[in-house]
Amino acid sequence: QVQLVESGGGLVQAGGSLRLSCAASGRTFETTVMGWFRQAPGKEREFVASITWRGGSTVYANLVMDRFTISRDIAKNTVSLQMNSLKPEDTAVYYCARRKTGEVHFGSWGQGTQVTVSS
Repeated sequence: QVQLVESGGGLVQAGGSLRLSCAASGRTFETTVMGWFRQAPGKEREFVASITWRGGSTVYANLVMDRFTISRDIAKNTVSLQMNSLKPEDTAVYYCARRKTGEVHFGSWGQGTQVTVSS
């Protein structure tokens, strides 16, 4: 079992920046990939970015590429999402997720943090 707690959401004007963090505790040694997802009102949850825990390889959704950067701190068991040049369409609840050894999909999720971008 792993616990994931997000922080750093808030209200920002279009063009601004926010940094989200996710702290993991518990059985973190089983982690293979950490990711960020988001869900806007009335829409399905969508993938934002992911990073492999050991190698640090990253993947981004096309919509956020070149604006968002995912990173991890293995010693602190945290994963962050630096979001720049934010747009109103980035408004959503952002979720941290973990995939562990043997899982095909992300099996552990945080409670989410709200990001609101005003125009």
